[in-house]
Amino acid sequence: MLKSYCLYFLCLLYILIALKGNAQEIGKASDARRDADSVILLDEVKIKAYQFSTDFHTVSGSISLLTPKGIHLSDGTNLSNALNSLPGINMQSGTYATNRIVIRGMGSRTPYNTNRIRSYLDDIPLTSADGVSSPEDIDIQSIGRLEVIKGPASAIYGSGLGGSVHLFTPVKPGNEFAVSSNYSNLNTWNTHFSGTIHTKKATFWAGLGHLQSEGYRENNHTKRTSFLTSGRWKNNVWEVNPLLMFVNADAGIPSSLGKTQFENSPQSAAPSWLTVRGFKKYNKVLTGVNIVTKFENRTQNSFTVFGKWYDGFEKRPFNNLTDNVLSFGIREKVTFSFNPIDVVAGTEIINEQYQWRLDKDGVKVNENRENRQLINVFAISNYRPVKQLSISVAAAANYITYRLTDLFDANGDQSGERRFPLIFSPRIGINYAPSRHLAFFASAGHGFSQPSPEETLLPAGDVNPDIKPEKGFQYELGTRLNFLEKRFEFEGALYWIELDNLLLTKRLTEDIFIGANAGETRHMGIEILQKSVLLNKQRFPGKLASVISGTFSRNRFINFIDSGNDYSSNDLPGIPEQTVQLQLTWNPIPLLEGFVNFQYFGAQYLNDSNSLRNPGYFITDVKVSALLALHKGGVFRIYLGVNNLNDTRYASMLVVNAVSFGNSEARYYYPGLPRHFYFGLHYLFAK
Repeated sequence: MLKSYCLYFLCLLYILIALKGNAQEIGKASDARRDADSVILLDEVKIKAYQFSTDFHTVSGSISLLTPKGIHLSDGTNLSNALNSLPGINMQSGTYATNRIVIRGMGSRTPYNTNRIRSYLDDIPLTSADGVSSPEDIDIQSIGRLEVIKGPASAIYGSGLGGSVHLFTPVKPGNEFAVSSNYSNLNTWNTHFSGTIHTKKATFWAGLGHLQSEGYRENNHTKRTSFLTSGRWKNNVWEVNPLLMFVNADAGIPSSLGKTQFENSPQSAAPSWLTVRGFKKYNKVLTGVNIVTKFENRTQNSFTVFGKWYDGFEKRPFNNLTDNVLSFGIREKVTFSFNPIDVVAGTEIINEQYQWRLDKDGVKVNENRENRQLINVFAISNYRPVKQLSISVAAAANYITYRLTDLFDANGDQSGERRFPLIFSPRIGINYAPSRHLAFFASAGHGFSQPSPEETLLPAGDVNPDIKPEKGFQYELGTRLNFLEKRFEFEGALYWIELDNLLLTKRLTEDIFIGANAGETRHMGIEILQKSVLLNKQRFPGKLASVISGTFSRNRFINFIDSGNDYSSNDLPGIPEQTVQLQLTWNPIPLLEGFVNFQYFGAQYLNDSNSLRNPGYFITDVKVSALLALHKGGVFRIYLGVNNLNDTRYASMLVVNAVSFGNSEARYYYPGLPRHFYFGLHYLFAK
């Protein structure tokens, strides 16, 4: 069957190349779109994640961004392919429903999700009040732009030592309709429909996606349907931006494997999870509206109200979890623009109720309700005493409370409350750009992460009064360069993070986790990103561009004694020592595009004692696509690709400090996907 797909694709390529007279029309239909998505020019790109819309070249800190071209380079099914192309960021993906994002070593200790990192969608928080983020819920075809602040961003966005991930819905210049579908030989289908409508004063965009897969492993099925819509309705004085997202998911849980199964039968599920056919199902709704009011004296007010609802069920070997979340919040922000200074001041308030119930064989064994409240008051200013110099000063005060109400009388009343002290987080940054080709930046900032409500509980379920927030300072230096008429671009950064009371999750039994503080840690690293236009010809050999990114880091305990074991000076587990990536994009003629992605992930330790080590691995991905312009403005694209061309056996996600139970091995490994092929179609009609 695969051979017939390849033959069909090659025949289409032959026809397309034969229709050389159509190449000019195709180029005209797609050049504007391709130019907007191709290698970005650093001093022309506007970023929003620092509360201001400002030039990338003048930002006083390290920030990474991806345009649609970078987001959709691979098969379009997993956000990890895009995020792992950015220096300083590592997204481990065990399954479509089990992921973890680590930024500059922060977040590696969270077992099965992303914590210590804030995430936003069009300025609406995706992160729940317990600090958990799930940006992978969003179909990446519905992401028009991605920005990542690396390192502590608490002075701007509240709790989150690792940084913040900002997703933006697409902004299209005109009316259009698009449909795409792709299939891989792992029996994975991904289909997406989207459309944009423009009126005189309003723009509306909507996307509907469905992902369905049987998966590589046993008990690894996934079905996820997501709908996302956003709009913009404005005049000269005000602007209204609504947003609505709905996600329905049903995913099997194969869980992690021990070393023997990982090496001999990686397609297997963990036996206990396979026996009960473990899975999780959930529905999630996120909605909000942002109202922007502009005043004559260059003052602007932005008011956002948002809410979230979640209803889930998880079938597990040890018990079943039924949980639901209801969250409501507001974000108020006032911007003052008076040359040479801009000031933003505001607050974000979130109230969230989380109720969860555990049962075993239909018999309730526990039920609790948690009420969480977060208050963040922040201010940031940008001062430009001269054109070449920008000075940024920011600060935030954060206050968080948790209240636990025990709804199960059989095990006694374990209700309690935890009020964390007010935390003040300052930040200062400087950017000096003597020309449009060169810029230097430096920053120093404080960050923190609160323990989640579950991490504040003792094994018996009582509130732990001793666990503390993790706090730290980050210092960074960096530069941005672009030369040869912007055919060469470079960004480099050095960072140093000193952290106290690192939060880690300890597993006591199969279903009991507690939080603990781990003394002092130090995170140091170098990040580089270099982009080049190697060829820029209208005819063969055409256009050739490269992107090289790399992260070289050392993350270690400075002072950590746990249960009588001294781990001081050991490396932190779960963090690759280095990651390196090379991307090559070649357009020999306007009809064709070839893409090759080489990725290397360095070795990482599996436990605090550094007695177990997972080796580094190398992966190659290849993709070829072809364009055909249709009648009346339609563009048709067909593509074929192979991921993990070298068929490397590797762990795509690791469980740090895994614990063995009974006679079973400790289960550290989530097997990565073997070599697999995919092909897809994309049709775009624009007016």
